[in-house]
Amino acid sequence: MKKLPILLVLCTITLTLNAQYNTIGAWNILNVKYNIDKKWSAFAEAQLRSLKFYDNFHYYECKGGVNYKIHNNVTLTLGIGSYQTYKEGGTFITPKNNNECRLWPQISLSHPIKNFKIEQRYRAEFRFTSNGYRNRYRYRLGIAYPFGKLNNGFYPYQINVSNELFFGNKEPYFERNRLQFSIHYKPSKSIAWQAGYINQFDYKINDETGKSFFQMGLFIELFKPSIATKTTTTEFNDN
Repeated sequence: MKKLPILLVLCTITLTLNAQYNTIGAWNILNVKYNIDKKWSAFAEAQLRSLKFYDNFHYYECKGGVNYKIHNNVTLTLGIGSYQTYKEGGTFITPKNNNECRLWPQISLSHPIKNFKIEQRYRAEFRFTSNGYRNRYRYRLGIAYPFGKLNNGFYPYQINVSNELFFGNKEPYFERNRLQFSIHYKPSKSIAWQAGYINQFDYKINDETGKSFFQMGLFIELFKPSIATKTTTTEFNDN
């Protein structure tokens, strides 16, 4: 806990330098996961994003789903959600750019290498948008490094780096690249705070504008009392 104020100060300094030029957006996440047993879990997540630093809010999403761990290093996911994108230039300006319902199956592969964790994630998105039906395919490669004093099976800190590619089934086929750096602070087995930076490039296809974002996240993980679970790293967020 003593190191948390230092991390917050560093984040505040970084944000102040960027925010004074109003060139960075805000990306906020609240994620709740409930472990039903050692294989099954359910999750719900809400996100709120702005094109300026906590100004010009233009996007929110609400989603949920289930995970099934078929192996210690392989997890299948099925998710569904609502994704709402508004016009640029203000806070929730109508008419919307996009009103979307999305269904997405996903497979995540993890590869522990000493204290590092390599993650590969493959996702197919079936997108029912206000501008017609679309398919999209996503691949993310990430690496996580937990550190600090091991406490009851988990480390208090973790650094994540990931890059994700987005492909569509219509031109232009390459839609987006999303690069992310983040640090997690885990004060307990059930709570993790995240602060990070996202740089995103895209073609603005009735979807979110590509730019830079400061990211803040709160991740809550709940366990059924009968489950004995070891936790050594914080999972990558869904985004």
